[in-house]
This record gives sequence, C-alpha cells and structure tokens, in this order.
Amino acid sequence: MRVVIMTAGSRGDVAPYTGLGAGLARGGHEVTLATHGLFEPLAAGSGVRFHPTPVDPHAVSHSDRGRDLHTSTTGLGKLLRVVSMARSAAEEMTDSLVQAARGADVVLAAGAVAPLGRAIAEGLGLPSAGLFLQPQHPTREFGAPMLGGRSFGTVGNHLSGQAVISAVDRVFTHAVHRLRTRHGMALRGPSAGRRAHERAHWPVLHGFSERVVARPKDWRPGLEVAGYWWPHDTRALPGEVEEFLAAGPPPVFVGLGSATVPDAGHLSAGIVRALRTAGLRGIIQQGWAGLAARGDDEDVITVGDVPHALLFPRTAAVVHHAGAGTTAAVLRAGVPTVPVPVQFDGGFWAARLVALGTAPCAVPLRHLTAGSLASALRRATSDPHHRGRAQELARGLAEEDGVAPVMAALDRLTP
Repeated sequence: MRVVIMTAGSRGDVAPYTGLGAGLARGGHEVTLATHGLFEPLAAGSGVRFHPTPVDPHAVSHSDRGRDLHTSTTGLGKLLRVVSMARSAAEEMTDSLVQAARGADVVLAAGAVAPLGRAIAEGLGLPSAGLFLQPQHPTREFGAPMLGGRSFGTVGNHLSGQAVISAVDRVFTHAVHRLRTRHGMALRGPSAGRRAHERAHWPVLHGFSERVVARPKDWRPGLEVAGYWWPHDTRALPGEVEEFLAAGPPPVFVGLGSATVPDAGHLSAGIVRALRTAGLRGIIQQGWAGLAARGDDEDVITVGDVPHALLFPRTAAVVHHAGAGTTAAVLRAGVPTVPVPVQFDGGFWAARLVALGTAPCAVPLRHLTAGSLASALRRATSDPHHRGRAQELARGLAEEDGVAPVMAALDRLTP
C-alpha cells in the first residue's frame, strides 16, 4: 500500500516515524513521511520518501511568541498559548498535507496533526489511523500528559483529558475550514468530526511500551499500545566525542532537545557547576536551547546533534527534558537518568521515570540549581538500583516489536 505518515512539531515528534516508516517499507509498503522540510535529513537512507511541508518549528520556538511560553507557570497556561501559535501553522501546512495524501491509499496521522490528518483522509475517502507518541485520550487513571500528568483524582483526571482534546480541536478550526473552501471537502467541524470518529472507534496506535505506561483500563476499543518506534539513524559518533569517551570514566550527557530556556548562559554555567560538584565529566548538547560549556574545561565538552542510540549506553547518566522521544532513547539505553521537565508532557514522562526506578527524582527547569542537579546526579550515579532498573527495562524493550502492530492495523484498514 501507499502509506503517508503525517506529523509536525520538533525532532522528537518526527524521528520515531522514520524508524516506523523504514519497518513498514521493509514489509512491502511504499511509505511517505510528510512533515516540516527542516527534518528531511532524518529520512535519508531509510527507504522512506519525504514530502516537505511548510513551517520551521525551530524558528517558531525562538520567536517572541515561542519564548513567551516561559512566562506561563501552569500547564494550562502554556497549552492555551501554544494553541494560539499552532492555529496558523496548521492552516499553513494544510495544502501540502492534502497534496501528500492524494497519492496515498491510507493516512496515518501523528497526535500533533491527528484532527487534520483524519479530516483530510475523510475528505478524500481514504482509511486512516492515529499514531500517537503520548496517551492523549482521557482516562481516570492519570491527568492529561500535555498538562504535565499531575493527578487531579479520577474525575479531575478525565476532565483534564477532555479539556486538552477541546483545546486541540480549536487548533484545527481554520485548517478544516480551508479544506472545505479551497479543496471542496464536505466535512464537519473538528469537534463534531472527532466525536463521530470516537463513536466509530477510530484506531489509534501508541508508540510506547506497556512496560512504561500500561494501557488505561477505561480506554475505549481501538486504542492500542504498540511499543516503541526507534528512529532510523545510521550516523557514527563524531571523532571528538569518541576521543572524549576514551579519555576518562563515562560522562553524564546533558541535553534539553528542542526545548528553549530563558537564559542559556546562566543555565549552562549552572550545569557545569553541578557536574563539578558531583565529580562527573559531562557532554553538553547545544540543542535548541543553545547550551554550551566554556572552552577551557577539559572535563566538559559541547556537542551538536549526535546519535543518542550510540552515545547514551556509554554514559553514567542522562539529563534531559523528558520529551517522549528522548525518554524512549534513555530507556532503550538502560542508563540512569535525571529528567528536567520544561513543559507539556515532560512532567508526565519524568514522573514515569521516577516511578519506574530509573530516575531518583525529577528536577523541573524552573527549580533547577547547580545544587539540586548535583544532588540528583549523585543519587543517579551512585545508587546501583537506578542502573539495575534501567538495564532490566532495556532488556524488556529489546524484546518488543512496535512495528508489527502497525503492520497488522494496516491489514485491517484496507480490504
């Protein structure tokens, strides 16, 4: 079949689908990944075709509106701000996503664009399914991950999930209107369309493991936990990183991925002080936050984009923003971790890592100091329990195949 996978967002919202797409391609499908042109290199050599869409998420995150996210201190406040930002981006991407879908037999839509992908598929008369990296459907078992995952009690948890879904519907109001007016599709509004698909048990496969998040017992039929989709990445580690690894004991990796921070210089200095206080070497990844160590420090180096699958298993611990993609990479590596949640689902994944025993605690960015990070790093690297739990989980994840359930779902979607 000709399969188009639609996604949007940061690198962590794209990279897992390169691995999934490669697996589907090996299974005989013709796969196209439709997402921001910025990420075309991620699909290189995977056997997955690439369809570029507009919007540069790096530029958006560094815009005044993107940086304004740091002025919100609550998950709901951040969500409302990002909804406003995402509305124009969704409309801008619509025509390109329609173009990608016109040559497809089936549409698979990531959570970030699920309402739009589902509407495009419906308008073109194509079957579709969701591919989510986070649990997005309401449940009484935990609070909405996009609000940080904090529990509000069984009723409150469910209501928080409903609130997030309603907010997401608002993102795509203009985009669905564009499908009607510019592309002639007879469609309901995002909320009405979602309710109809929910009643029909629209299939959604989730790209994480039940070992990490068990499928909620109150989810409707059609919501399946498939297992992780590991990114396609054939790069080697840079020579400078290999030399640094060989020059001393395993270092700590510190990176915040696609997260931005209010003051990169101040945070970078605090990270270096924490590493020195804990007596640990470090590899600091610049990321979208622009972190960097001073050039005169022999025990800490600064790197750009590096393959996590090769580097993480060789570290003493990983400090990260607890995005879904990096959390998966850390669990796969089997090393202790210190999550530093910044926003949205970071708090949810950080809490899961602590509950699983691979992290001693979470250190939210707004509470991060050199002292708090040093203390967490000491605990993560000195207590063998955390490494033992991490290695145990990694062995279990290695036995799973997250692609197979998606292959089976494709068979069910088409006659």
